[in-house]
Amino acid sequence: MIIRGAILLCLVLTGCVSSRIEQSRSTVTGIDFDEAMVILGRASYSDRETKVSFTDCIESELSTGKTAIRLIPQNQFKDDLYPWFEPRTAPTSASDLSRLFAEPGVRARIDEAKVRYLAWIEGDTLTTDRGGSMSCTLTTFGGGCFGMSYWEQDASYQASIWDVKQLTTAGKISADASGTSYIAGLVIPIPIIARPGNAACKGLAAQLREFILDGS
Repeated sequence: MIIRGAILLCLVLTGCVSSRIEQSRSTVTGIDFDEAMVILGRASYSDRETKVSFTDCIESELSTGKTAIRLIPQNQFKDDLYPWFEPRTAPTSASDLSRLFAEPGVRARIDEAKVRYLAWIEGDTLTTDRGGSMSCTLTTFGGGCFGMSYWEQDASYQASIWDVKQLTTAGKISADASGTSYIAGLVIPIPIIARPGNAACKGLAAQLREFILDGS
């Protein structure tokens, strides 16, 4: 029992996540109580598409707490700006947003919704390595799993923040997180899961909140 506890403690300690957040600012920011922000994930309709679950996580983080920011869900924003976000015409990079804002009628719809900032999110969580081995057996006398397997993941995301009112890029925030997950077979498989994607979401959301509200 003591040996198993020591092994589990080791796995908990090594199955952690390291993260790094970087920010660059181009303009002074601030937002009024009736203004809103949109979190928009890259949608290239390919394997480079930013997963909706990640942008949903950022929305959840920003819309709660004492310093919550009013958000317009990205699906509602895309519907309001139909047909500019159809697969054939949708922006595929942050630089394409300036083209979008120049389209006749787009600015009027954005002003009507009182959108002040748009955060364009690009990135993904990738498995970079895996290894180890585990075998499981089942007999008439019982069964169990023995061995250990692991996989390493890297989450890398960037938010480009547009000041829609000024039609300028306000700045960029990048979030990188990496972690190693384990499954140890000690009769019963014991997973120790690192969640670098979740860490990147929380770090990016916290920095976005500070970027928009603190301003200077």
